[in-house]
Amino acid sequence: MSAEPEIRVVVVTFRSGEVIGAFLDTLAKATARSYEVVVVDNSPELDEATAAAARRPEARLVRPGRNLGYGAAANRGAAGARGDWIVVANADISFTPGSLDELVDAAARWPRGGAFGPGIVNPDGALYPSARDLPSLGRGAGHALFGWFWPTNPWTASYRRERGAPKEMTTGWLSGSVQLLRREAFEAVAGFDESYFMFMEDVDLDRRLGLAGWSSVYVPSAVVEHLGGHSTTRSSRRMVVAHHRSMVRYLCRQYSGPAYLPLRVLLTLGLGARLVLALTFAKDSAGARATRSAELLATSTRPR
Repeated sequence: MSAEPEIRVVVVTFRSGEVIGAFLDTLAKATARSYEVVVVDNSPELDEATAAAARRPEARLVRPGRNLGYGAAANRGAAGARGDWIVVANADISFTPGSLDELVDAAARWPRGGAFGPGIVNPDGALYPSARDLPSLGRGAGHALFGWFWPTNPWTASYRRERGAPKEMTTGWLSGSVQLLRREAFEAVAGFDESYFMFMEDVDLDRRLGLAGWSSVYVPSAVVEHLGGHSTTRSSRRMVVAHHRSMVRYLCRQYSGPAYLPLRVLLTLGLGARLVLALTFAKDSAGARATRSAELLATSTRPR
């Protein structure tokens, strides 16, 4: 019997035929370790390009028959993994050569690291702020209120950890577009919370990892490119609504109990007003824009 692959790569797709082939091509150069790929296709219909990609020897296809949402689909793909590592990724990621091995190597330096995130660059070369503090009431409110029209405001800058050159470090949470997860840690917190259909499931996962004693670690020396928005652009208004619903769910859960009921009402009303503005001006949380050059990655350092 052949040995279990060291890494299971779970890629969640939704009408992603035009990008899934490139994802698998770049993944093959990203690691010298053994790996397997589970493609979880949330699409209502299967396109030939996705079917062809899933016929590759390293891959298999899972079709739930409906759109499970991102976290639930990722959990479905991760179920039954036996290797030490699980990668959860969007289909519109391109790995640079050796980048996945760089993440696994970093894990040896952080034995209590549960999640590891690479430096993510946009197609124009800008570095995306993918390692952030967990939302607090102050930072979260400032970012939510001002981030979409004033992306350089101090609350957003603090939340996004934009000060200084990127370096290997622990952080509150990492972008869910691609994460390397220690299987032991992922299973210890029962994976993603499936009540989040889309958005904030990555924040919630890394928060729960932290509560369980695991760290989330940013590794900018591992670089990937993210096309961004591939599966959401066809229904962007629905995605804006989903984003706000998830933010309400996440923040209200942080302030549970009868004593916080007035605060939950205020948060819900405030985010509802923000949603109306976002839909009116056709903008979501623009505070997530990439604003720094990817050249900063060249100056990233590791802890000594």
